[in-house]
Amino acid sequence: MGLLPKSMSKAAGDRDDVLRTIAGMDARDRAVAERIHAIVTEVAPDLTPRLMYGQPGYYRDGTVVCFFRSGAADKARYSTLGFDEGARFEDEDSGFWPTSFALTRLTPQAEDEIRALVRRAAG
Repeated sequence: MGLLPKSMSKAAGDRDDVLRTIAGMDARDRAVAERIHAIVTEVAPDLTPRLMYGQPGYYRDGTVVCFFRSGAADKARYSTLGFDEGARFEDEDSGFWPTSFALTRLTPQAEDEIRALVRRAAG
């Protein structure tokens, strides 16, 4: 009857929750969060948007790969793009990898770097 399977309707609801949360952010954070959301969904469409502690997170198989934290919500001078346990950086020869970055605005160069990081993290 046109009803979505439960898993698809949950994913759509989770995505809508993320978009509502982004829409409710202050103007500076909203602009950055909208671009982060667009980049993540473009580069890693297999990641599922879902709220993580009330902020946008992007999951694979129930594990957070990356997330956005609002600076205004945290009463900080910058927002954060972070990578969590689900990020696939372990194969780095150097033995260390990024876990978070401060964001106040996004330049074209920063967007390119974020695309590359998300692509690596999503594996």
